[in-house]
Amino acid sequence: MGIKVLVANRGEIACRILRACNEAGHPTVAVCAPNDIGTLFTEMADEVVPLEGETIGETYLNQDQIIQAALSTGATAIHPGFGFLSERADFARAVKSAGLVWIGPSAEAIEKMGDKMTARQTMRAAGVPVIPGEEVEEEDEVAALEALREASTRVGYPLLLKASSGGGGKGMRAVHDPAGFDQAATGARREAVAAFGDGRIYIERLLSGSKHIEIQVLADTHGRTIHLGERECSVQRRHQKVFEEAPGPTMEPGLREAMGQAAVAAAEAVDYVGAGTVEFLLAPSGEFFFLEMNTRIQVEHPVTELVTGVDIVREQLRIANGEPMSCGPLMIRGHAIEVRLYAEDAANGFLPSIGPLSMFRPPEGPGIRLDTGVREGDEVTPNYDPMLAKLIVWAPSRDEALQKMRRALDEFVVLGTTTNIEFLRDLCDAGPVVDGSTTTTTIDDLWPNGWNPPAAPMLEEASLLAAASAETLGLHRRTTAGSSEGSTGPASPFTTIQRRFP
Repeated sequence: MGIKVLVANRGEIACRILRACNEAGHPTVAVCAPNDIGTLFTEMADEVVPLEGETIGETYLNQDQIIQAALSTGATAIHPGFGFLSERADFARAVKSAGLVWIGPSAEAIEKMGDKMTARQTMRAAGVPVIPGEEVEEEDEVAALEALREASTRVGYPLLLKASSGGGGKGMRAVHDPAGFDQAATGARREAVAAFGDGRIYIERLLSGSKHIEIQVLADTHGRTIHLGERECSVQRRHQKVFEEAPGPTMEPGLREAMGQAAVAAAEAVDYVGAGTVEFLLAPSGEFFFLEMNTRIQVEHPVTELVTGVDIVREQLRIANGEPMSCGPLMIRGHAIEVRLYAEDAANGFLPSIGPLSMFRPPEGPGIRLDTGVREGDEVTPNYDPMLAKLIVWAPSRDEALQKMRRALDEFVVLGTTTNIEFLRDLCDAGPVVDGSTTTTTIDDLWPNGWNPPAAPMLEEASLLAAASAETLGLHRRTTAGSSEGSTGPASPFTTIQRRFP
Protein backbone atom coordinates (compact mmCIF):
# COMPACT_ATOMS: atom_id res chain seq x y z
CA MET A 1 0.00 0.00 0.00
CA GLY A 2 1.43 3.36 -0.98
CA ILE A 3 1.48 6.58 0.97
CA LYS A 4 1.03 10.14 -0.24
CA VAL A 5 3.87 12.16 1.26
CA LEU A 6 3.90 15.84 2.16
CA VAL A 7 7.47 17.12 2.51
CA ALA A 8 7.59 19.69 5.31
CA ASN A 9 10.86 21.25 4.18
CA ARG A 10 12.51 23.09 1.32
CA GLY A 11 15.64 23.27 -0.80
CA GLU A 12 18.13 20.45 -1.15
CA ILE A 13 16.63 18.03 1.36
CA ALA A 14 13.12 18.52 -0.04
CA CYS A 15 14.47 17.63 -3.50
CA ARG A 16 16.18 14.55 -2.07
CA ILE A 17 13.02 13.29 -0.38
CA LEU A 18 10.77 14.06 -3.35
CA ARG A 19 13.12 12.15 -5.65
CA ALA A 20 13.00 9.11 -3.37
CA CYS A 21 9.21 9.29 -3.19
CA ASN A 22 8.94 9.57 -6.97
CA GLU A 23 11.19 6.54 -7.44
CA ALA A 24 9.13 4.54 -4.92
CA GLY A 25 5.87 5.50 -6.63
CA HIS A 26 4.50 7.61 -3.78
CA PRO A 27 2.51 10.74 -4.76
CA THR A 28 3.98 13.92 -3.27
CA VAL A 29 3.01 17.33 -1.96
CA ALA A 30 5.36 20.25 -1.41
CA VAL A 31 4.67 23.23 0.79
CA CYS A 32 6.46 26.49 0.13
CA ALA A 33 6.81 30.01 1.42
CA PRO A 34 5.93 32.79 -1.06
CA ASN A 35 9.60 33.44 -1.82
CA ASP A 36 10.09 29.75 -2.76
CA ILE A 37 7.35 29.58 -5.39
CA GLY A 38 8.85 28.29 -8.64
CA THR A 39 12.05 26.95 -7.08
CA LEU A 40 13.41 23.52 -7.94
CA PHE A 41 11.78 21.51 -5.18
CA THR A 42 8.31 22.86 -5.96
CA GLU A 43 8.64 21.67 -9.55
CA MET A 44 9.54 18.14 -8.44
CA ALA A 45 6.33 17.61 -6.43
CA ASP A 46 3.00 16.40 -7.80
CA GLU A 47 1.19 19.15 -5.90
CA VAL A 48 2.29 22.40 -4.28
CA VAL A 49 0.58 24.24 -1.44
CA PRO A 50 1.77 27.84 -0.92
CA LEU A 51 2.03 28.74 2.75
CA GLU A 52 0.66 32.02 4.03
CA GLY A 53 3.08 34.36 5.75
CA GLU A 54 6.52 35.79 5.18
CA THR A 55 8.80 34.63 7.99
CA ILE A 56 10.07 31.12 8.67
CA GLY A 57 7.91 31.05 11.80
CA GLU A 58 4.83 31.86 9.76
CA THR A 59 5.61 29.28 7.06
CA TYR A 60 7.98 26.33 7.50
CA LEU A 61 7.61 26.32 11.29
CA ASN A 62 3.83 26.74 11.23
CA GLN A 63 2.66 23.33 12.37
CA ASP A 64 -1.06 23.94 11.98
CA GLN A 65 -0.72 25.28 8.45
CA ILE A 66 1.46 22.35 7.34
CA ILE A 67 -0.87 19.73 8.81
CA GLN A 68 -3.86 21.46 7.19
CA ALA A 69 -2.02 21.38 3.84
CA ALA A 70 -1.60 17.63 4.22
CA LEU A 71 -5.25 17.07 5.09
CA SER A 72 -6.54 19.30 2.29
CA THR A 73 -4.49 17.50 -0.37
CA GLY A 74 -5.20 13.98 0.84
CA ALA A 75 -1.61 13.39 1.90
CA THR A 76 -1.32 10.49 4.32
CA ALA A 77 2.21 11.05 5.64
CA ILE A 78 4.59 13.88 6.47
CA HIS A 79 8.37 13.75 6.05
CA PRO A 80 10.11 16.58 7.96
CA GLY A 81 13.61 16.25 6.43
CA PHE A 82 16.21 17.88 8.68
CA GLY A 83 16.10 21.21 10.48
CA PHE A 84 12.84 23.12 10.84
CA LEU A 85 10.32 20.78 12.53
CA SER A 86 12.25 17.52 12.18
CA GLU A 87 13.11 17.13 15.86
CA ARG A 88 10.02 18.71 17.37
CA ALA A 89 8.23 16.12 19.49
CA ASP A 90 5.11 18.28 19.63
CA PHE A 91 4.93 18.30 15.83
CA ALA A 92 5.35 14.51 15.67
CA ARG A 93 2.45 14.16 18.11
CA ALA A 94 0.30 16.65 16.20
CA VAL A 95 0.90 14.80 12.93
CA LYS A 96 -0.21 11.51 14.47
CA SER A 97 -3.17 13.15 16.22
CA ALA A 98 -4.34 14.36 12.81
CA GLY A 99 -4.41 10.75 11.62
CA LEU A 100 -1.29 11.11 9.49
CA VAL A 101 1.85 8.98 9.33
CA TRP A 102 4.93 10.60 10.83
CA ILE A 103 8.05 9.59 8.89
CA GLY A 104 10.39 9.55 11.85
CA PRO A 105 10.79 8.18 15.35
CA SER A 106 8.22 8.50 18.10
CA ALA A 107 7.74 11.77 19.94
CA GLU A 108 8.99 10.03 23.08
CA ALA A 109 12.26 9.03 21.40
CA ILE A 110 12.72 12.58 20.07
CA GLU A 111 12.20 13.99 23.57
CA LYS A 112 14.61 11.59 25.25
CA MET A 113 17.38 12.20 22.75
CA GLY A 114 16.62 15.88 22.19
CA ASP A 115 17.32 16.72 25.81
CA LYS A 116 21.07 16.10 26.01
CA MET A 117 21.13 15.55 29.78
CA THR A 118 18.29 13.02 29.59
CA ALA A 119 20.08 11.34 26.69
CA ARG A 120 23.30 11.00 28.73
CA GLN A 121 21.40 9.44 31.61
CA THR A 122 19.54 7.06 29.26
CA MET A 123 22.80 5.98 27.62
CA ARG A 124 24.46 5.29 30.96
CA ALA A 125 21.54 3.04 31.89
CA ALA A 126 21.90 1.23 28.55
CA GLY A 127 25.60 0.62 29.05
CA VAL A 128 26.69 3.03 26.30
CA PRO A 129 29.87 4.93 27.29
CA VAL A 130 29.36 8.67 27.77
CA ILE A 131 31.94 11.43 28.06
CA PRO A 132 32.90 11.99 31.72
CA GLY A 133 30.90 14.93 33.04
CA GLU A 134 27.96 16.01 35.16
CA GLU A 135 24.41 17.16 34.53
CA VAL A 136 23.06 20.14 36.47
CA GLU A 137 19.26 20.34 36.62
CA GLU A 138 19.07 23.70 38.43
CA GLU A 139 17.07 26.26 36.44
CA ASP A 140 17.61 29.28 38.70
CA GLU A 141 20.57 31.23 37.27
CA VAL A 142 22.38 31.84 40.57
CA ALA A 143 21.86 28.31 41.89
CA ALA A 144 22.81 26.81 38.52
CA LEU A 145 26.05 28.78 38.36
CA GLU A 146 27.05 27.63 41.84
CA ALA A 147 26.23 23.99 41.04
CA LEU A 148 28.17 24.21 37.78
CA ARG A 149 31.20 25.64 39.59
CA GLU A 150 31.18 22.73 42.02
CA ALA A 151 30.75 20.22 39.20
CA SER A 152 33.65 21.75 37.27
CA THR A 153 36.07 20.96 40.09
CA ARG A 154 35.03 17.32 39.96
CA VAL A 155 35.11 17.03 36.14
CA GLY A 156 38.41 18.89 35.78
CA TYR A 157 39.82 21.20 33.11
CA PRO A 158 39.73 21.65 30.19
CA LEU A 159 35.99 21.17 29.92
CA LEU A 160 33.00 21.94 27.73
CA LEU A 161 29.82 23.67 28.83
CA LYS A 162 26.89 22.49 26.71
CA ALA A 163 23.22 23.41 26.53
CA SER A 164 20.88 20.53 27.34
CA SER A 165 18.59 21.53 24.45
CA GLY A 166 21.51 22.57 22.26
CA GLY A 167 22.53 21.95 18.72
CA GLY A 168 24.71 23.52 16.05
CA GLY A 169 27.22 24.74 18.62
CA LYS A 170 24.74 27.12 20.30
CA GLY A 171 25.06 27.28 24.07
CA MET A 172 28.49 25.66 23.96
CA ARG A 173 31.71 27.02 25.47
CA ALA A 174 35.17 25.54 25.98
CA VAL A 175 36.78 26.48 29.29
CA HIS A 176 40.47 25.86 29.90
CA ASP A 177 40.87 27.17 33.45
CA PRO A 178 38.73 28.27 36.42
CA ALA A 179 39.39 31.97 35.76
CA GLY A 180 37.17 31.96 32.67
CA PHE A 181 34.48 29.68 34.01
CA ASP A 182 31.84 32.12 35.29
CA GLN A 183 31.86 34.26 32.17
CA ALA A 184 31.67 31.20 29.91
CA ALA A 185 28.85 29.62 31.92
CA THR A 186 26.82 32.84 31.95
CA GLY A 187 27.31 33.32 28.22
CA ALA A 188 26.41 29.71 27.39
CA ARG A 189 23.29 29.90 29.52
CA ARG A 190 22.07 33.15 27.97
CA GLU A 191 22.71 31.87 24.45
CA ALA A 192 20.81 28.68 25.27
CA VAL A 193 17.83 30.62 26.59
CA ALA A 194 17.76 32.80 23.47
CA ALA A 195 18.07 29.87 21.07
CA PHE A 196 16.04 27.16 22.81
CA GLY A 197 14.13 28.74 25.68
CA ASP A 198 16.00 26.41 28.03
CA GLY A 199 19.04 27.63 29.97
CA ARG A 200 20.08 24.32 31.53
CA ILE A 201 23.79 23.64 31.06
CA TYR A 202 25.83 20.51 31.69
CA ILE A 203 29.57 19.83 31.77
CA GLU A 204 31.68 17.41 29.78
CA ARG A 205 35.41 16.86 29.88
CA LEU A 206 37.07 18.39 26.81
CA LEU A 207 38.77 15.56 24.95
CA SER A 208 41.46 17.12 22.80
CA GLY A 209 42.79 15.40 19.70
CA SER A 210 39.58 13.41 19.24
CA LYS A 211 37.77 12.33 16.12
CA HIS A 212 34.05 12.85 15.54
CA ILE A 213 32.54 9.54 14.41
CA GLU A 214 28.86 8.93 13.79
CA ILE A 215 27.01 5.70 13.19
CA GLN A 216 23.96 5.47 10.93
CA VAL A 217 21.19 3.31 12.38
CA LEU A 218 17.91 2.02 10.97
CA ALA A 219 15.09 0.38 12.92
CA ASP A 220 11.77 -0.93 11.66
CA THR A 221 8.50 -1.94 13.30
CA HIS A 222 9.30 -5.63 12.85
CA GLY A 223 11.85 -5.69 15.67
CA ARG A 224 15.01 -5.20 13.60
CA THR A 225 17.63 -2.54 14.42
CA ILE A 226 20.86 -2.35 12.43
CA HIS A 227 23.77 -0.03 11.80
CA LEU A 228 25.23 0.95 8.43
CA GLY A 229 28.75 1.68 9.54
CA GLU A 230 30.41 4.96 10.33
CA ARG A 231 30.99 8.39 8.90
CA GLU A 232 33.91 10.50 10.02
CA CYS A 233 32.89 14.13 10.46
CA SER A 234 35.91 15.47 12.34
CA VAL A 235 36.57 18.41 10.00
CA GLN A 236 34.38 21.10 11.51
CA ARG A 237 34.20 24.85 11.78
CA ARG A 238 32.46 26.26 14.84
CA HIS A 239 30.99 22.81 15.49
CA GLN A 240 29.50 22.72 11.98
CA LYS A 241 30.63 19.86 9.76
CA VAL A 242 32.52 20.75 6.58
CA PHE A 243 34.03 17.53 5.20
CA GLU A 244 32.56 14.07 5.78
CA GLU A 245 33.62 10.64 4.62
CA ALA A 246 32.81 6.95 4.85
CA PRO A 247 34.31 4.72 5.96
CA GLY A 248 36.48 6.41 8.58
CA PRO A 249 40.07 6.44 7.28
CA THR A 250 41.49 5.01 10.51
CA MET A 251 38.61 2.73 11.47
CA GLU A 252 39.41 -0.92 12.18
CA PRO A 253 36.74 -3.63 11.80
CA GLY A 254 36.70 -4.45 15.52
CA LEU A 255 36.20 -0.82 16.52
CA ARG A 256 33.50 -0.41 13.85
CA GLU A 257 31.58 -3.33 15.26
CA ALA A 258 31.94 -2.11 18.85
CA MET A 259 30.73 1.39 17.97
CA GLY A 260 28.00 -0.03 15.77
CA GLN A 261 26.67 -2.23 18.56
CA ALA A 262 26.77 0.72 20.97
CA ALA A 263 24.73 2.76 18.47
CA VAL A 264 22.20 -0.08 18.13
CA ALA A 265 21.95 -0.29 21.93
CA ALA A 266 21.37 3.47 22.06
CA ALA A 267 18.53 3.22 19.55
CA GLU A 268 16.95 0.23 21.25
CA ALA A 269 17.09 2.00 24.62
CA VAL A 270 14.49 4.51 23.37
CA ASP A 271 12.48 2.07 21.19
CA TYR A 272 13.70 3.89 18.11
CA VAL A 273 11.96 3.47 14.74
CA GLY A 274 13.26 4.95 11.47
CA ALA A 275 16.60 6.43 10.47
CA GLY A 276 18.84 8.06 13.07
CA THR A 277 22.45 8.85 13.77
CA VAL A 278 24.38 8.21 16.98
CA GLU A 279 27.40 10.47 17.35
CA PHE A 280 30.56 9.57 19.25
CA LEU A 281 33.91 11.10 20.10
CA LEU A 282 36.83 8.76 19.44
CA ALA A 283 39.71 9.64 21.77
CA PRO A 284 43.38 9.14 20.85
CA SER A 285 43.43 6.29 23.37
CA GLY A 286 40.93 4.37 21.24
CA GLU A 287 38.10 4.86 23.74
CA PHE A 288 34.83 6.17 22.34
CA PHE A 289 32.06 8.11 24.07
CA PHE A 290 28.44 8.95 23.25
CA LEU A 291 27.84 12.57 22.22
CA GLU A 292 24.21 12.68 21.08
CA MET A 293 21.65 11.07 18.82
CA ASN A 294 20.10 12.94 15.90
CA THR A 295 16.55 11.69 15.47
CA ARG A 296 16.27 12.51 11.76
CA ILE A 297 17.99 12.11 8.41
CA GLN A 298 21.48 13.68 8.48
CA VAL A 299 22.91 16.17 5.99
CA GLU A 300 25.82 13.80 5.35
CA HIS A 301 23.77 10.63 4.74
CA PRO A 302 24.85 10.37 1.06
CA VAL A 303 28.34 9.08 1.88
CA THR A 304 26.80 6.13 3.70
CA GLU A 305 24.46 5.49 0.80
CA LEU A 306 27.34 5.42 -1.68
CA VAL A 307 29.47 2.92 0.24
CA THR A 308 26.63 0.62 1.36
CA GLY A 309 24.25 0.82 -1.61
CA VAL A 310 21.36 1.55 0.78
CA ASP A 311 18.93 4.34 -0.09
CA ILE A 312 18.33 5.63 3.43
CA VAL A 313 15.39 7.87 2.51
CA ARG A 314 13.74 5.00 0.65
CA GLU A 315 14.16 2.88 3.78
CA GLN A 316 12.50 5.64 5.82
CA LEU A 317 9.51 5.44 3.51
CA ARG A 318 9.34 1.63 3.77
CA ILE A 319 9.54 1.71 7.55
CA ALA A 320 6.89 4.42 7.86
CA ASN A 321 4.65 2.35 5.59
CA GLY A 322 4.91 -0.60 8.00
CA GLU A 323 7.21 -2.65 5.79
CA PRO A 324 10.40 -4.35 6.98
CA MET A 325 13.60 -2.65 5.91
CA SER A 326 15.21 -4.17 2.84
CA CYS A 327 18.87 -3.95 3.94
CA GLY A 328 20.98 -7.08 3.98
CA PRO A 329 24.21 -7.64 5.93
CA LEU A 330 26.50 -4.61 6.09
CA MET A 331 28.91 -4.45 3.18
CA ILE A 332 31.17 -1.44 2.65
CA ARG A 333 32.51 -0.88 -0.85
CA GLY A 334 35.03 1.79 -1.74
CA HIS A 335 35.19 5.27 -0.25
CA ALA A 336 32.91 8.32 -0.36
CA ILE A 337 33.58 11.96 0.53
CA GLU A 338 31.13 14.86 0.89
CA VAL A 339 31.78 18.58 1.11
CA ARG A 340 29.22 21.30 1.69
CA LEU A 341 29.20 24.11 -0.86
CA TYR A 342 28.11 27.39 0.73
CA ALA A 343 27.45 30.87 -0.55
CA GLU A 344 29.87 32.42 1.91
CA ASP A 345 33.09 34.39 1.98
CA ALA A 346 35.61 32.05 3.55
CA ALA A 347 38.30 34.76 3.54
CA ASN A 348 36.04 37.10 5.50
CA GLY A 349 35.09 35.01 8.48
CA PHE A 350 32.78 32.78 6.39
CA LEU A 351 30.13 35.48 6.23
CA PRO A 352 27.11 34.53 4.10
CA SER A 353 27.11 35.92 0.57
CA ILE A 354 23.93 36.82 -1.30
CA GLY A 355 23.27 37.45 -4.95
CA PRO A 356 22.13 35.78 -8.17
CA LEU A 357 23.56 32.48 -9.34
CA SER A 358 24.41 33.92 -12.74
CA MET A 359 26.31 30.71 -13.43
CA PHE A 360 25.99 27.37 -11.65
CA ARG A 361 27.82 24.59 -13.48
CA PRO A 362 28.44 21.48 -11.36
CA PRO A 363 31.05 18.89 -12.31
CA GLU A 364 30.00 15.66 -13.95
CA GLY A 365 31.36 12.17 -14.44
CA PRO A 366 31.30 8.67 -12.93
CA GLY A 367 31.25 8.63 -9.16
CA ILE A 368 30.08 12.24 -8.76
CA ARG A 369 26.79 13.05 -7.03
CA LEU A 370 25.31 16.48 -6.39
CA ASP A 371 22.46 17.01 -3.94
CA THR A 372 21.16 20.53 -4.43
CA GLY A 373 18.04 22.65 -4.37
CA VAL A 374 19.30 25.45 -6.63
CA ARG A 375 20.03 25.95 -10.28
CA GLU A 376 21.47 28.61 -12.55
CA GLY A 377 19.48 31.84 -12.35
CA ASP A 378 18.29 31.35 -8.77
CA GLU A 379 18.86 34.02 -6.17
CA VAL A 380 20.74 33.46 -2.90
CA THR A 381 18.89 35.43 -0.23
CA PRO A 382 19.48 36.00 3.49
CA ASN A 383 16.22 34.22 4.32
CA TYR A 384 17.65 30.71 4.63
CA ASP A 385 20.82 28.75 5.30
CA PRO A 386 23.33 29.59 2.52
CA MET A 387 24.21 25.98 1.64
CA LEU A 388 23.97 25.68 -2.14
CA ALA A 389 24.76 22.00 -2.57
CA LYS A 390 26.42 18.90 -1.25
CA LEU A 391 29.11 17.55 -3.54
CA ILE A 392 29.71 13.83 -3.01
CA VAL A 393 32.19 11.57 -4.75
CA TRP A 394 32.79 7.81 -4.70
CA ALA A 395 35.84 5.82 -5.79
CA PRO A 396 37.30 2.37 -5.06
CA SER A 397 39.88 3.80 -2.64
CA ARG A 398 40.24 6.85 -0.39
CA ASP A 399 43.16 8.26 -2.38
CA GLU A 400 41.13 8.00 -5.58
CA ALA A 401 38.09 9.57 -3.92
CA LEU A 402 40.16 12.48 -2.66
CA GLN A 403 41.64 13.05 -6.09
CA LYS A 404 38.18 12.88 -7.64
CA MET A 405 36.96 15.49 -5.16
CA ARG A 406 39.87 17.77 -6.11
CA ARG A 407 39.00 17.44 -9.77
CA ALA A 408 35.30 18.01 -9.12
CA LEU A 409 35.97 21.19 -7.13
CA ASP A 410 38.35 22.44 -9.83
CA GLU A 411 35.56 22.05 -12.39
CA PHE A 412 32.71 23.48 -10.29
CA VAL A 413 31.80 26.94 -11.62
CA VAL A 414 29.65 29.33 -9.59
CA LEU A 415 29.44 33.00 -10.51
CA GLY A 416 27.34 35.79 -9.11
CA THR A 417 28.00 35.09 -5.45
CA THR A 418 31.07 34.24 -3.41
CA THR A 419 31.42 30.58 -2.43
CA ASN A 420 33.70 28.45 -0.28
CA ILE A 421 34.93 26.33 -3.20
CA GLU A 422 38.52 27.57 -2.98
CA PHE A 423 38.57 26.88 0.74
CA LEU A 424 37.29 23.34 0.20
CA ARG A 425 39.90 22.80 -2.50
CA ASP A 426 42.68 23.90 -0.11
CA LEU A 427 41.25 21.58 2.52
CA CYS A 428 41.61 18.61 0.16
CA ASP A 429 45.37 19.26 -0.02
CA ALA A 430 45.86 19.77 3.73
CA GLY A 431 48.16 17.24 5.38
CA PRO A 432 45.74 15.94 8.04
CA VAL A 433 43.04 15.44 5.41
CA VAL A 434 45.38 13.66 3.04
CA ASP A 435 46.69 11.25 5.68
CA GLY A 436 43.37 10.83 7.54
CA SER A 437 44.65 12.21 10.86
CA THR A 438 41.95 14.89 11.13
CA THR A 439 40.46 15.83 14.50
CA THR A 440 37.75 18.24 15.58
CA THR A 441 40.31 21.07 15.73
CA THR A 442 41.90 20.49 12.31
CA ILE A 443 40.61 23.67 10.65
CA ASP A 444 41.66 25.87 13.58
CA ASP A 445 45.04 24.14 13.67
CA LEU A 446 45.59 24.66 9.95
CA TRP A 447 44.42 28.28 9.84
CA PRO A 448 44.58 29.74 13.35
CA ASN A 449 44.23 33.28 11.98
CA GLY A 450 41.60 32.43 9.41
CA TRP A 451 41.81 31.12 5.87
CA ASN A 452 43.01 33.32 3.03
CA PRO A 453 42.67 32.52 -0.67
CA PRO A 454 45.72 31.87 -2.85
CA ALA A 455 47.25 34.99 -4.38
CA ALA A 456 46.95 33.82 -8.00
CA PRO A 457 45.42 36.49 -10.26
CA MET A 458 41.80 35.96 -11.21
CA LEU A 459 39.99 37.05 -14.36
CA GLU A 460 37.21 39.59 -14.05
CA GLU A 461 33.79 38.02 -13.61
CA ALA A 462 32.37 39.80 -16.67
CA SER A 463 35.10 38.29 -18.82
CA LEU A 464 34.45 34.88 -17.34
CA LEU A 465 30.74 35.12 -18.06
CA ALA A 466 31.38 36.22 -21.61
CA ALA A 467 33.87 33.43 -22.18
CA ALA A 468 31.56 30.83 -20.70
CA SER A 469 28.65 32.06 -22.79
CA ALA A 470 30.78 31.78 -25.89
CA GLU A 471 31.71 28.24 -24.95
CA THR A 472 28.09 27.37 -24.36
CA LEU A 473 27.18 28.72 -27.80
CA GLY A 474 29.83 26.59 -29.40
CA LEU A 475 31.97 29.53 -30.55
CA HIS A 476 35.11 28.00 -29.07
CA ARG A 477 36.26 24.47 -29.80
CA ARG A 478 39.17 22.50 -28.50
CA THR A 479 39.70 20.70 -31.80
CA THR A 480 38.66 21.07 -35.43
CA ALA A 481 38.05 18.40 -38.00
CA GLY A 482 41.21 17.41 -39.82
CA SER A 483 43.59 18.79 -37.19
CA SER A 484 46.87 16.94 -36.88
CA GLU A 485 47.25 14.24 -34.24
CA GLY A 486 48.22 15.67 -30.87
CA SER A 487 47.02 19.19 -31.68
CA THR A 488 44.19 20.43 -29.50
CA GLY A 489 43.91 23.96 -30.83
CA PRO A 490 43.50 26.97 -28.54
CA ALA A 491 42.54 26.38 -24.95
CA SER A 492 38.84 26.69 -24.20
CA PRO A 493 37.88 29.78 -22.18
CA PHE A 494 35.50 27.58 -20.21
CA THR A 495 38.38 25.33 -19.24
CA THR A 496 40.17 28.45 -18.00
CA ILE A 497 37.17 29.32 -15.86
CA GLN A 498 37.13 25.89 -14.34
CA ARG A 499 40.80 25.97 -13.46
CA ARG A 500 41.19 29.58 -12.41
CA PHE A 501 37.80 30.40 -10.94
CA PRO A 502 36.55 27.29 -9.17
